[in-house]
Amino acid sequence: MIELDTLGDFVIGGGVVDDDDLLGLVEMLPLHRREIWEAASRITSHYHGRGFDSCSIVNARSGRCGEDCKWCAQSAHYNTHCDVYGLISAEECRRHADASRRHGIGRFSLVTSGRKMGGAELDRACEIIKGEAATGGLGLCASMGLLNKEELQKLKEAGVTRYHCNLEAAPEYFDTLCSTHSVADKIESIRQAREVGLEICSGGIIGMGETMRQRVLLALELRKAAPASIPINILCPIEGTPLEGTEPLREEDILDTIALFRIAHPKAILRFAGGRAKLSRAAQLKALRIGMNGAIVGDLLTTVGSTVQADRELTAEAGLEWK
Repeated sequence: MIELDTLGDFVIGGGVVDDDDLLGLVEMLPLHRREIWEAASRITSHYHGRGFDSCSIVNARSGRCGEDCKWCAQSAHYNTHCDVYGLISAEECRRHADASRRHGIGRFSLVTSGRKMGGAELDRACEIIKGEAATGGLGLCASMGLLNKEELQKLKEAGVTRYHCNLEAAPEYFDTLCSTHSVADKIESIRQAREVGLEICSGGIIGMGETMRQRVLLALELRKAAPASIPINILCPIEGTPLEGTEPLREEDILDTIALFRIAHPKAILRFAGGRAKLSRAAQLKALRIGMNGAIVGDLLTTVGSTVQADRELTAEAGLEWK
């Protein structure tokens, strides 16, 4: 078992904390919480300095999803009254992308509901992306479900540089949350995205009833995805979904999770995503110190995020600088 007093130095020196040791850290909580947080903070500072990575998203196709993910407002299996519309127009996408450019946001992603995009709609999406790539000023991402290699190649040729596909939860727990696809399906799509030369953005949702051990198992499973960016969502229970009555996580549990993810993925961007607005300002500042060095900024898919100005003020207070 790795010693806590050498943990930070071990990772900074290029060491990889193995599965058993990372799971062993769970057993050390909460007695050694501060030492684990401090090790994660040192790792973040070493690999990422003061840089902060910003990304905005547009809900480019909403609702009518045939998948039965228990957390999701866009699933057609539940009555959530979410917005329902097909692929947005190039003009609507440009409006959102231009706002990102004005705010100095680094990346911009088209996110669509459903198991996957395909056919004529995917071709239309690629034309929209080509327009944004020609305008420039943003790194372009896409989150369009379980695409195959040919479809992912189309996105790359259109100008996408990073593909997003969250694993959401450890395989043993994901199977209790969704019956229409699996973590293995996601890993296969991610593998093919890497094969065509796309970077990977993949993370998950915490607070869906899983244990801390299962959160660490998610962090370990993500090593198969080799993500450049790991969004960490905190569940926002949505009325009408099976998880609507889920009890919220304690802030310390969230900070513990961030620390363990940072130790597991020292070089990845850990990205604030949905649900962080529920954290106190003090907890958000601690999260930035411990391991978070990026965020999805602005409004999110079916919940409201933070304003760009508020995020700039928060990161400035933490001593971070937007890339």
